[in-house]
Amino acid sequence: MRTSKITTILFDLDGTLINTNDLIIESFINTLNLYFPDKYKQEDVLPFMGPPLYDSFYSVDQQLAHEMVEKYREFNLANHDLLVKEFEGVYETVEALHKAGYKMAIVSTKLHDTVLRGLKVGRLDRFFDVVIGLDDVERAKPDPEPLEKALRILGSKPEEAIMVGDNHHDILGGKNAGTKTAGVSWTAKGRNYLDQFEPDYILETMSDLLAVVGAEENE
Repeated sequence: MRTSKITTILFDLDGTLINTNDLIIESFINTLNLYFPDKYKQEDVLPFMGPPLYDSFYSVDQQLAHEMVEKYREFNLANHDLLVKEFEGVYETVEALHKAGYKMAIVSTKLHDTVLRGLKVGRLDRFFDVVIGLDDVERAKPDPEPLEKALRILGSKPEEAIMVGDNHHDILGGKNAGTKTAGVSWTAKGRNYLDQFEPDYILETMSDLLAVVGAEENE
């Protein structure tokens, strides 16, 4: 059963609309190896995916957190366009939603300019006029502030919106803001991980979102 009267879709970017999993994992491992050689492997850095960078590195070493963030961003930006890939069906689905007149925004824990770069690599930049990055707010997801800011700019109410993401802070951010929520099954942390946070929907493919918001009925 789909939700009714959804007019607005808030998307996370990384791991949801564009496949930055390899980029993020390599960025974390490269950075951590500078300080803790060969201590961290892929499974060790998966919990760091999603939250703001500072929070993740602070949990490793409080004194070095700021320095590690800078090292991470240096590697990440240098390898961004090489390692970012498209997810199957995302472009077509976002294009269809855009043509159908849905209001859409990106709500990310990445810096605003880095979000814009990712959208461009994924060929999605022309669909999003509203982008809320980490440096656009005081408090990141799961705090409702970034979602509320996006909704305010779009002129939408929480009850007519849905938050789509690959991580717990997307689902909890949506719940805290009063929107519907949809998790994506292609999350790097695994579908079972997202199920714990009880999203209203789990999307097997991005095209499933068309039925959830009723776009197929509007064609």
